[in-house]
Amino acid sequence: MNWLYTITVLILMSTQAIEITDPNGIRKESLSEYQAPKIFHLDSSYLQRFSVVDFEKNYFQFYSDESPNWEHFFALYLDMKNHKQGKLNFYHIGGSHLQADIYTHEVRVKMQSQNELLLGDRAWVFPYDLARTNNPWSYEFSSPNKWERYRCVVKEDAGEDFGLLGIKIVNRDSISSMHFRYYKTKVKSDIHRIRVYHNKGYFPFDISWKEKDDVLVSEHRNEEKGYSEFEFKYPFLSFDLKFTRMISNTFPLEIYGFELLNDYPGISYSPIGINGAALDHFKVCRRFEEQLTVTPPDFFAFSLGTNDAYVAPESFDPQVYKANLDTMIQLVLRVNPKCAILLTVPNDSYFMRTNLNPNIAKQREVIQELATKYQCPVWDFYGIMGEMGSSMKWHRNKLMQSDLVHFTVAGYHLKADLYYDAFEKVMQQFAEREGETVNK
Repeated sequence: MNWLYTITVLILMSTQAIEITDPNGIRKESLSEYQAPKIFHLDSSYLQRFSVVDFEKNYFQFYSDESPNWEHFFALYLDMKNHKQGKLNFYHIGGSHLQADIYTHEVRVKMQSQNELLLGDRAWVFPYDLARTNNPWSYEFSSPNKWERYRCVVKEDAGEDFGLLGIKIVNRDSISSMHFRYYKTKVKSDIHRIRVYHNKGYFPFDISWKEKDDVLVSEHRNEEKGYSEFEFKYPFLSFDLKFTRMISNTFPLEIYGFELLNDYPGISYSPIGINGAALDHFKVCRRFEEQLTVTPPDFFAFSLGTNDAYVAPESFDPQVYKANLDTMIQLVLRVNPKCAILLTVPNDSYFMRTNLNPNIAKQREVIQELATKYQCPVWDFYGIMGEMGSSMKWHRNKLMQSDLVHFTVAGYHLKADLYYDAFEKVMQQFAEREGETVNK
């Protein structure tokens, strides 16, 4: 019966979580062996209401026993939560899903409204309105001037400089102005400081603030990285600014975006998204890394891949996709070697509305390989949806648009709930592993 005993022991060993020992002799459960609950913060009714969702897969899956960057991130997160101090900078890059800022905005609202002492700031915004493209609902820009638009996804704009957001607007008037206000959002983060990202080097423009110059505390210009920073005595929720050219020539004004900052602890969540963007579009943005260094990331989520995979199967090379994603990960880690990286698998989609797309399954394979290499987790939204062909089911349930690529508003809200639940699960995973309590 020795053989039966041996088999029984092997079975029992295979079903137990692998434990590892850290340098201090503390035994910890392997990250890759974690068994996540179906739901964490979600209402149990979700299990019945959304039968198209595979809730068993809704968590951040590690492919390594350890993750030094995520352990470092959790320590920062725990300290912020328990001591109500510190700020964590979240970035999330993608295509049109991110430019719309629907589900990422919902995540931002959840993270910033869960504790009134951890308000965070709004961080990066861009005047998409002035660039004549869809603007996030949560804020709006207006201007009496006409602005030229340049985007990293346009071949004719390939020679232009682009920064973190992959888009810029240009004005050639001697005087130009714009107005900002929050719009359809429950969370309106106070603004104490503003960084205006503009031309590098010589900048012959005066920047003035209507009705706020009298409470301006300080002004700093960084010619090397191309931004001006303004600090104000009192917080506010809207602003008017004016650019006045100080010399008599046609030197163009270039605007790459704004950072809206305050002095409150908490999480800032900056989406980076351009309609139609793929990895190779952001890879050639010459000022991407430079601008990211101004406010280095503590957390960086990659959700680029839908446009990379939107080609005929015979035209898709998963190794090219892998190499491009690897390049972008390395860029982020150069800015902050301890940054917590999250890789997300693109949603299921149809090619040209009628053809199943096997490219996404190939993307998932190389994403898992990179997750192993960088000891970071994967949010497998492709698997959560139900894998290949599942977007049709989501469409029938009014969660996806007829193009079978983009979601409806209800679909994006569901995606936000799932993403936030998965984030809370991974924080709970680390809390249990470290024997800590995350105060709410």
